[in-house]
Amino acid sequence: MDITYIVTPLILMSVVLAAVWLDRWRVPVILIALGGGILFGSDVLSLWYFDDAVLANRLANLALVFILFQGGFGIKRQDFKAVAVLAGGLAVWGVMLTAAATFVVLWKVLGWSLEKSCLLAAITSSTDAAATLSILRRYALPGRLSSTLVIESAANDPMAILLTVVSVQALTAGQPHGLHMVVSFVWKFTAGPVLGWLMARVSLWLFNKLRAQERGHYYVLFVGIVLFTYGLAEGLHASGMLAVFIAGYVMSNHPFVHKQGIAQFSSAFASIANIGVFVLLGLLVFPQQWGSIWIGGVALFLVLTLASRPLAVATGTVGMGLPAKNKVFLMWAGLRGAVPIVLATYPAAAGLPGSQDIFNLVFFAVILSVLIQGSTLGAVALSSRKSTEAQI
Repeated sequence: MDITYIVTPLILMSVVLAAVWLDRWRVPVILIALGGGILFGSDVLSLWYFDDAVLANRLANLALVFILFQGGFGIKRQDFKAVAVLAGGLAVWGVMLTAAATFVVLWKVLGWSLEKSCLLAAITSSTDAAATLSILRRYALPGRLSSTLVIESAANDPMAILLTVVSVQALTAGQPHGLHMVVSFVWKFTAGPVLGWLMARVSLWLFNKLRAQERGHYYVLFVGIVLFTYGLAEGLHASGMLAVFIAGYVMSNHPFVHKQGIAQFSSAFASIANIGVFVLLGLLVFPQQWGSIWIGGVALFLVLTLASRPLAVATGTVGMGLPAKNKVFLMWAGLRGAVPIVLATYPAAAGLPGSQDIFNLVFFAVILSVLIQGSTLGAVALSSRKSTEAQI
């Protein structure tokens, strides 16, 4: 008997049941999914031994394609226009500033190796929308602040993925510096969105021309379009993640046949992918290895939370007219989640030395972020809302 068909549904059902029960304490579902993977994995119940980083990378990458498409699909044009400069700046330059500050502190202050510092800085540079919003959904934030957080969290993942891919490719090729890295980054950053826009326009035309009698055909077409958009961009050495994100944004802001059904299907598919990838990554973790890296994991968390994120927000909100408490909220709302853990599998998939330590460090820092920031974010949100109401 294949135990996969016993353990997999047990994990998924346990995650959902635990998420419903723990919702009263606002425990993020991603933390529950991680815990489920660890519990059923190699070091605890030992029901499923899994240590294939390459397979985990491929499956997680596939999940990210649909998660990022849904991230773009969930952004409305009017919301984006209202906070475009602020949210867009945090999603692009904020990620780059976070990565740069983290790299400098890890390399120059803590004395970690250049390669390790570079990879960790790129991998952990983005925040997590799902983790943040699952905690804040019960709090009424000011409209501008809420839109900024949602759009920044949804839009900053492609930049972190891009930074990580370029860094891994450069280190794999033995060229951590130079013109090649700059050209590769510029091409990925510019060509990806263009291809995403083109594929979105083609997809809109195709959906509106199609007259399928079977509603399921639209869902199959949707899956094919998303995967082809990613594959085409990657085949041209552009950023496939940026392409699917932009494609999702463009399609969400134009009418097409069966749009509501596609929106519901995309949201459900992304939720399954999000939980599934966290369970998978939980299985990949060996907690017994944390004894040698926990100090480094705490250090990485503190650097991200108390130095890199505050610097990025403080710089990115200059002249935006945000109250001080709102800025503090944005600084503290920089939870790490799915994307950093997924990106932490990239060095292992590329065969870089020390990749297991990098994965463990990132995983440990993400858990601390969700536990510490996640458990206190509600109080910071209430403080921010009271500050805005007092000004009004």
